[in-house]
Amino acid sequence: MKSITLDQASAKTIAPPAAPTSIGSLVRRPEMGSFIGLIAVFAFFSFFGGTDFMSASGAASWLNVAAELGIVALPVGLLMIAGHLDLSVGTVIPASSMAIAIVSGLYEAPIIVGIIAALGIGLAVGFINGYLVIRTDLPSFVVTLATLFAVAGLTLGFSIILAGSTSVALEAGPVAKQLFGEFVGGKFQVTVLWWIGAVVVFGFILTFSRYGNWIFAVGGDKVSARNAGIPTDRLTIALYMASGLSSAFVGMSQAILYNSAQVSAGQSFIFNSIIAVVIGGVMLTGGYGSVVGIVLGTLTFSIVNQGIYYTGFDANWASLIIGILLLAAVLMNNTFRTMAMAYAPRTKARAKS
Repeated sequence: MKSITLDQASAKTIAPPAAPTSIGSLVRRPEMGSFIGLIAVFAFFSFFGGTDFMSASGAASWLNVAAELGIVALPVGLLMIAGHLDLSVGTVIPASSMAIAIVSGLYEAPIIVGIIAALGIGLAVGFINGYLVIRTDLPSFVVTLATLFAVAGLTLGFSIILAGSTSVALEAGPVAKQLFGEFVGGKFQVTVLWWIGAVVVFGFILTFSRYGNWIFAVGGDKVSARNAGIPTDRLTIALYMASGLSSAFVGMSQAILYNSAQVSAGQSFIFNSIIAVVIGGVMLTGGYGSVVGIVLGTLTFSIVNQGIYYTGFDANWASLIIGILLLAAVLMNNTFRTMAMAYAPRTKARAKS
């Protein structure tokens, strides 16, 4: 019987070229569309937003949004490259936020206990998502939509039972405040530094480790990847746990930053994270994308979301611009993906000759 290799398992995936050597190879990279979009959007708001948009305060307004969204979008992007979705991020954020506020705010436990409780909720929800996806064989959209509502209901119910309210105050203390809820220079949230660290970690995993090859292989052909010896089930659970952990981190840091937690927080992250990832060049069908693209997509989304307030335009137009960006991103992604597929055979042919 002919054995199936990892190369065969990932034949349908298109990983970014390791070392582009020409303008043509650069154009075919998955993040090129998002890079063009970012330049266009930044130029647009720089012109119409004027000096206010270009100031440190203006940059902080969209970088702070990008940092929180980016921490969530990175593991969501890796999940999408692997062919999955995670809608539960929007309820993990308020669940973890309420957890640290109730444990360390209402019951006055040490802040480290509250942090562990908050992050533990994210890991638990991620594990449940991954386990249900691999055991039920249901679409991840359906599974995470179910956990979205389940976690939302549990968060609301336990908040009323334990705290008697949907909002709980929290005083984190100086150390936790400095690590998770500080404003650097009085404008930039310390979360921006955590985002940079997350970019380095996820970038290394996807680009330089074997796990990145596994992610692309699973997104391209799950059956072939499993036959090639890739632990697809463990990989899926690990990705969902990473998504839950990142969302819980954002919820925890928000509670420390704003000195309170609310049940209704985090709902915007459900689709904003997916939009940022798609704008960043990740295919909804899986097997294609990059961490650089996810970062660029996150920045593009955040600039549009906040930059509109620095112009003389009605802020309601921001949703229209984001919708157009999303459609344009999908069209550009398909174009660049087609170019990459057409380019790969010619590259191999020249290598053989």
